[in-house]
Amino acid sequence: MKLAGVLSAPRFLKQSDTGLTPAGKSNERIFGLLSAAGVFCIWSGFLVFSRAGMQSGLTPFDLTALRFLVTGALVLPFAKAWWPRHLPLHAILSMSIFGPGVVYNVLMYFGLKGSSAAYGGAFANGSLPIFTILLGLIFARRVPSWRQLIAVLILLVGAVLVAIPGMRAGGNSVGSAIGFLLAASAVLSIYFVGVKHWQVEARQALVLVSVPNALLFLPVWFFFLPSTMQDARWSTILLQAAFQGLGPGFLAVILFSISVRILGPTPSAGLAAAVPASATLLAIPILGEVPTTIEWIGIAIVTAGLILLLGGQSETRSPSK
Repeated sequence: MKLAGVLSAPRFLKQSDTGLTPAGKSNERIFGLLSAAGVFCIWSGFLVFSRAGMQSGLTPFDLTALRFLVTGALVLPFAKAWWPRHLPLHAILSMSIFGPGVVYNVLMYFGLKGSSAAYGGAFANGSLPIFTILLGLIFARRVPSWRQLIAVLILLVGAVLVAIPGMRAGGNSVGSAIGFLLAASAVLSIYFVGVKHWQVEARQALVLVSVPNALLFLPVWFFFLPSTMQDARWSTILLQAAFQGLGPGFLAVILFSISVRILGPTPSAGLAAAVPASATLLAIPILGEVPTTIEWIGIAIVTAGLILLLGGQSETRSPSK
């Protein structure tokens, strides 16, 4: 059960904030930042590799199936031990439906099918902090600091600049792509707020997202949904299965929950707004999409916003009336 040990949260994650020493709080924040950095890297690759998967001829349903074939096989043996029995039914349903599962992935893949990696990331990831802040204010009374709000605004400006060339080159598919990407962002923001609100641990998040989605989606995909996997190269299938399953499907879910619990939903979602810039850089060697001058300016602005965001403090809960 080495995997269970790896996914067990450090001791300071199980303590209350008031029980932490200054050194403990510092270590906790460093751990949260490292987790957020891991999500940042995986998410950047997710946009580019998913776009490459679309270009290879695989359908959005094929990519989703490959993801949950891998994560389902990895997590299913631990499902009974990790299942969060203390959570109410509505919390379990919320985490399973609105997490980075089937609904989110299908929406993202369809959005990326009609847009570039940078363009898709600008709308899906750039809008995520906005949805997360609104939901946090309404349902959890979680108030971001002014520094965080300014940083998120800077990140959004940079993300829009990165996306402008894609907007200009977009055709009839742009409108539907925007709809898919914004819907994906709204779905994931519910998950972000829920992880913080219910204090969902990393392994609990992993089993809640992976197992129900795999068990429900894979039979439907196999028997009813369109697939082009039989025509795809084995190298393409294996690459997508390895990345989608181990990266976004496994590691990112773990790091997501750690980052949100420590840093809060807004900083974690704010990091997502910087992903289009890094995805644009990653797309140079993989997709051959070279940034324009305005995209380079956007990348510089995103970098500045990211530095400002990471230097801020976590959100605070407004006092009860």
